[in-house]
Amino acid sequence: MKFSVLSLIGHAPHPLTGELPSPADRFAEVVETGVAAERLGFDGYAVGERHAGPFLSSSPTVVLGALAARTTRIRLLTGVTVVAILDPVRVAEDYATLTQLARGRVELVVGKGAEAGHFDLFGLDEDRQWDLQAEKYELLRRLWSEENLDWAGEFRAPLKNVTTLPRPYGGLPRIWHGSATSRNSPELAARHGDPLFTANAVQPRAAYAELIAYYRERYAAYGHDPAGARVAAGSGGLLIADSDRQAVARYKELYEARVAQTFQPHLAGRTGYNTPFRTIESAIADGPQLIGGPQQIIDKILGYHEVYGHDLQSVTVDGFGLGHAEQLETLQRFAEEIAPVVRREAPSTLWEPPRP
Repeated sequence: MKFSVLSLIGHAPHPLTGELPSPADRFAEVVETGVAAERLGFDGYAVGERHAGPFLSSSPTVVLGALAARTTRIRLLTGVTVVAILDPVRVAEDYATLTQLARGRVELVVGKGAEAGHFDLFGLDEDRQWDLQAEKYELLRRLWSEENLDWAGEFRAPLKNVTTLPRPYGGLPRIWHGSATSRNSPELAARHGDPLFTANAVQPRAAYAELIAYYRERYAAYGHDPAGARVAAGSGGLLIADSDRQAVARYKELYEARVAQTFQPHLAGRTGYNTPFRTIESAIADGPQLIGGPQQIIDKILGYHEVYGHDLQSVTVDGFGLGHAEQLETLQRFAEEIAPVVRREAPSTLWEPPRP
């Protein structure tokens, strides 16, 4: 198993104290966390993209560029690049530039995004979100794979004899498809032989297992070698204590205050927006959140691996309101006490050089 760290660069007041860091301080924390993740041996660091709500991640290429300058080994990912609302030409140029700066360490996770407001913000019809996603992704892929491209579609002006510059470092980067609630993303990933990144964030395990099973089925149906169907999984957050009981005692008030703070009443009843695990006990017992003592977290990740067969596990430490020092301490404990056991029990060849 490989491990990555995700930040959506949330910027909401602390759920208990109301404190709110300045945007400059928040960006500095995100970059320092990425540097620490590389030092601690994590394999990847991802920055989300949000254009609505209390987030500072509207320009992930800028943040990832800062991380590219401060790191040398760790892979830099997105989580997700909201292709459905963006111009594929601009995406091709921006991220190809980033691949050059990072010398090929960049991989995209594309998706339509988890915020309901961004389609209106960009003047797009949310009812056409999946059509937008499919057309724009396929154009992005062609822009990176072909030169002197002629193209015509529904959602942007035609292109004639276009070659975007710079070209991606080392050729077409790996592109994952973020999947949360719909079969559309697994279908698009399977069609192109791309890997799937399941959100694994707010629903029970069975919901994500169904999407992954569908992806693997369609991947083979499109004629791809089933061995190439890579899967990654997110998590609803990471909180580590010395024991399960201590985790509840330490984090119960914080966890439940954050859940209450982030509840979106206008999206109540829409799958994938509000977590059903509103108490820390239910999150530990049945949710995707990684909360508890090290052994409990190990068991949960391996339990997911048994069902998902995933190669990459993403963790998030800045979603609940931990101070930056405690975030770094949490990552260190994960790297020292949890990751080695899971790597041994669930090895993966993802990002490993091919054997001679």
